[in-house]
Order: sequence, then structure tokens, then C-alpha cells
Amino acid sequence: MSMDDHHSHEHHTHIGWAFFITAAYMIVEVVGGVWFNSLALLADAGHMFSDVIALGLAWIAIQIARRPAGDRHTFGFKRSEILAALVNGLAIWAIAALIFYEAIHRFYAPPQVQGKGMLLVATVGLIVNLALAALLFRDRDKSLNVKGAFLHVIADAIGSIGAIIAGITIVLTGWYLVDPIVSVLIGCLIIYSSLSLVKESSHILMQGVPAGIELGDIEQAIVEQDGVCCVYDLHVWSLTNEQHSLSAHVVLTEQARDQPDLIDRLRRMLSDRFHIDHSTIQLESNHDMRTEHERGLCRPGTECSMLSDNR
Repeated sequence: MSMDDHHSHEHHTHIGWAFFITAAYMIVEVVGGVWFNSLALLADAGHMFSDVIALGLAWIAIQIARRPAGDRHTFGFKRSEILAALVNGLAIWAIAALIFYEAIHRFYAPPQVQGKGMLLVATVGLIVNLALAALLFRDRDKSLNVKGAFLHVIADAIGSIGAIIAGITIVLTGWYLVDPIVSVLIGCLIIYSSLSLVKESSHILMQGVPAGIELGDIEQAIVEQDGVCCVYDLHVWSLTNEQHSLSAHVVLTEQARDQPDLIDRLRRMLSDRFHIDHSTIQLESNHDMRTEHERGLCRPGTECSMLSDNR
């Protein structure tokens, strides 16, 4: 089993455990929310329902991502994890909208809530969510899909804390309005926690330059290599949040026409300095294919750089 397959298997196992535990406790929170008439519990249960869907999608996506590349999907199916992560983030927003809708009605007519029962269910929920967070914590930065599941669990833990605070307040003061207030706060925190997930997954799907990589730095590093005159039509993107790719046209100096090791040097440099392990580089002996509209960087003092300065 390769290292990637081993990590994928670990992710699949952890997500699977998180799925079954979350589904089981979601039922407990639904029953508790109805029994004790608590919107905060039902809001947290509603978010846990989105978690069950999200974790299920993540679980399926990891399985799909392990399928090999074929004639119609030459990059394989690893992007399925990114799609699942985006769906997870949007699902959180949908649940938050439902929470806000119900909370508005309860602001006008706060119903009676059984604070002690609410407090008990929310406390157990917090323990369950912290255990799930510990399970997913180590792998949260290794896969955007796992990160999405981890954020769902953290949002659930926040919801449980809010429900605990509301339960204590109701027990001590009998102020039932705290239930919808806490629900709105839970909804806001849920949306905030998912912003980075939606933004990052959308950026990858739009083939944006990976975070932490500057295109100008790559251009400069390529041109600084001995034998390179010019680089243009440079593109850098991510297949997943860990796999980065590059394509570029590189024009050689006259002295470098007999340097067969140049591509190997460029690829090693891109891997070592920028963690780009998949690069497609087309070597050219002149600038005939470069148009005036194409972005590129030229070695100072070459004919190519002087043409660029005159444009």
C-alpha cells in the first residue's frame, strides 16, 4: 500500500466512525429537543443532520477519489473530495438559514423550555463532539474533505456549548428568550467557521494559484536557472489541496541548446522550493510562439527582455 493509499484509508476509517457516531447522537438531540421544547437543541440537531449528510458525502468522496485514472478522467477522481468539501460548506449555510428562520418566530413568542433536560443532552453532546474532533484533528490539514468534516464537528461543539449556556440560564433565571438568542449565535458561528472551507474549495475548483505560492517567485526562480532565457504561458493550479501542478513554456539561451538535463533541474527546483511535484515544461529554441499578450519573465539583457521593455 502506497503512502497516499495509507492516508486515504485512515481518512476513510476516521470519517466512517464520525459518520455513525454523529448519526446516533443526532437522533438523541432530536428527541431531546422535542421532549424539552428547546430550539437550541433542535438547531444543534439540525446542524448534526447536515453533518450526517456531509460526513456521508466525505466518506463516499474518499472512496471515489481512490479510483484510478482512465481514458475519460485522466487526472483520476481526486477532485471529488473538493466537490464534497464545497457541498459540505454550503450545507452548513442552509442549516444556519433554517435556524435563523425559526429563531425569529421564537423571539416574538418564547415557548417554555425544560432547562435541566436541555442541559443534560447538550453536555453529553459536547463530550461526543470533542471526541470526534480529537479523532479528526490530526488529519484536518492533510485533506480538504477531512477539514470540512472537522469544521462540522467543531461547529457542533460550539452549538453544544451554546445549548449548555442556555440551559444553565433557564434553570437559574427562567428566561426562555435565551434559547432563540443562543440559536442565532450558533448559526452565526457555524457560518463563520465554514467560510474558509467554501473559499478554499471554490478556489481549487476555479484552478486558482495555490495558497502560499506567488507566481512571480516561480517565474524568477525559473529564469534564474542557467540556460533559461524566458518563461511564459505559466500556469499553476491544484488538483487537491495537497497536489499542485504547473505548465510553462521555457525559451532556452543559445548556449543551453545542448543541456538535456535542464528539465530535470527545473523539476527538482519546483519540487524542492514550491512543492510542485507535477510539472509540464515545453522547451523552445526561440520566441516565435510567444504573443505580445502573454505574461512572462525574461532574463535581463536578452533580446526577449529588450522586446518586452519596448512594448
